[in-house]
Amino acid sequence: MSPALHRCPSCRRELEWSASNPHRPFCSERCRLIDLGAWLKEEHAIPGEPAMDVGADAGECTDAPPRPH
Repeated sequence: MSPALHRCPSCRRELEWSASNPHRPFCSERCRLIDLGAWLKEEHAIPGEPAMDVGADAGECTDAPPRPH
């Protein structure tokens, strides 16, 4: 059986899908960090509604029920 091939999500280089690659699905640490930086700069996003509405009082969560004291 031939090894499964896939493309690195960052640089698109074709590589073997292998447990010996610690950076999987990326080809290298560099490509992994490039992808992480894109998420941190909000260049990537998961579509959907925001988790909670951030209003005037951003320090208070409005989605959680009140806690008893």
